[in-house]
Formats: sequence, C-alpha cells, structure tokens
Amino acid sequence: MLGGMKSRYYHRKGLSLMTKTKPELLEEATKLKLEVTNKNTIAEINEAIKNAKKEKVEAVKEVVSHREATVAKAGKRSEKTLKETEEKIEKEERKEAGDTTPQSGEAAANKVKGPKPVTRPLIERRGKNYRKVAVLVDKATVYSLADAMELAVKTNPSKFDASVEIHVRMGVDPRQADQNVRATVSLPNGTGKTIRVAVFAPETDHAAAKKAGADVVGDDDFLKTLEKGEINFDILIATPQYMPKLGKYARLLGPKGLMPNPKSGSVATNVAKAVTEAKAGKVEYRVDKQAIVHLSIGKVSFGAAKLVENANAFFESLKSQKPNGLKGSYVITTSISTTQGPGIKVENIAG
Repeated sequence: MLGGMKSRYYHRKGLSLMTKTKPELLEEATKLKLEVTNKNTIAEINEAIKNAKKEKVEAVKEVVSHREATVAKAGKRSEKTLKETEEKIEKEERKEAGDTTPQSGEAAANKVKGPKPVTRPLIERRGKNYRKVAVLVDKATVYSLADAMELAVKTNPSKFDASVEIHVRMGVDPRQADQNVRATVSLPNGTGKTIRVAVFAPETDHAAAKKAGADVVGDDDFLKTLEKGEINFDILIATPQYMPKLGKYARLLGPKGLMPNPKSGSVATNVAKAVTEAKAGKVEYRVDKQAIVHLSIGKVSFGAAKLVENANAFFESLKSQKPNGLKGSYVITTSISTTQGPGIKVENIAG
C-alpha cells in the first residue's frame, strides 16, 4: 500500500513543484529546514525538497514496517490502528498536493451527475393569463406615456382592480446624502386606495382634524394603543411639539414606514391641511438602495386619461428633485406595469 502511495505522491509532487515560483520553493524549503538560499537554482531547490520528502516518507515507511512487525491484538499497535494511521498519512499528503480526485468507487459514482436540467424560458413559467396579455407588449419598443397607459389597462391579467405602478431607474447614488431623492406629490386623481389617517396632536387640534377627515385622533390615549402594538392607520400625522413623545415607539413605527417625517409632510403645525392632502392622494416616494423609485399612481379602473394625469404630476415632482451636483443621466429607464402584468418601457420624461 505504501509503495503505490509513494509513487503517486512523487508523481503529483513533481508536477506541482515545477509550477511553483522560486520564492514559493524557498518558503517550502525553509519549512523543511533545508540549507538552501536564493543563490541556488530552481532545479537545485526542487531536488533538495524532493530528497527531504523522500527521506520523510522512508522514515514513515520504516516506522510503519516496524509496527507491522509487532502487531498487537489491540491498542496503538493493533492492525486497525496501523491501517488508520496509513490512511491519515495518505490523506494529508493528498491534501498537501492539492489532489481532490475520488479515492473510492463509491465516491466516483456519487460524483457522476445526471443530465443537465432544462431551464424553461421565464415567459413559459408564467401563468396562462399573463402569457395571453404579454404578447401585446413589444419588448423592443419604447412607448409614449399615453400609449403605455393604454397598453397597461389592456394588459392587466388580474381579476381584481390592479394598481398601475411606475418604476424609474435613477442615475443617482443613494449612499450620497445630496442624491438621496425623497419627496411627496399630490396625485390629481388620487391613488384609488382608502387611506386611514391618524392624528397625534393636542386636544385643541382634534376638532379640526376630525372635520378634515382623520380616522383616528388622539393624545395620551393614542399612545396607549401604540403600547399595545395596535396600528389601525396608514399615515400618522403629528405636530412638532408632540414628536418627542413618539420617540419611544420608533421601533414599532419606523420599520412600517409610519414614523412622521417633515420631508413627507406628516409633521405639520396645520394638521387639518395635512389630513386633507393625505386623503386627497398625497403620496411619498423615495429612491431605494438599488437606485430605483417605485410608485403606485392609481388603479386600472381609472382609465388611461386619469392615469396619464397622475403620472405627469409624479414626473414633474421627480424633475424638481434632481440633485444640483449630479454628473451624468438623472433618469436611466422608465417602465410601467400593473400589479401582476408585464412591464412596458416608457420614453424618458423626467430626465
């Protein structure tokens, strides 16, 4: 066993050593405590390393032979222990040589893989309703905004009144504070969703907030519902002097995007005006980590004309948020789609 092991070892080592550089060989020679220097040639260093390893293998062979001569029934000199020692030595040598080939028929059989799986195109993995409407969209065509909205209404594969979404890939770097695009826009025709607005303000503002259409209005009693983890609103509006009281609930409201923020208009002294704007369709948008802005601008039931009005309002707002120090394109691509429908490329409007 050791004879075959030694021949394979030298064959592999001979190949791997010839491909090493002189500094690598010197480093290996240092580990083996050989007296070679940079003045020696690569061939001389190779020969010295081979001889050192040969002596090491011979020494191991002599030890194993000695042990085989005095095999015991159990203990360190038993046949089982000696066999395990030989296998461990061979494994270490294969590891040192970088040999990862299977060493048994079972391992080789496990390595053999079956036929490469056939991956179907993405369109074939979609539902039949999606495939039916997807043929109406030409992937190579960049549509005008009006044509894209007409097509979006036609390519809604859902049975429900789906949302129409705009996706804008930006040329900004969201990691830069001056390029982190974030703003609000009032959509002329609303979003088509029922927005539940909560107001956290002094008692003097409660009547005006309720008259403006607020669904939840409160003071200290509102904080008690937050302590229970109850959230029955979509937008929270607070007055500046009441913001410190919400700091305790930042972990509850923050991840859900419900923490009032001056940039989104949810921190306001005139709570009645803020409630009216929120109810009328004022929405917040911001660029994500992938430098994309996503925004729902209405429902399929709105029709193309109303959707175009909402989209134009969004694009005008997006134009106004262009960073002054931006180099390069502000908007890279724009696309429109329904909730479960195919994407439709749109001409660059906000760029």
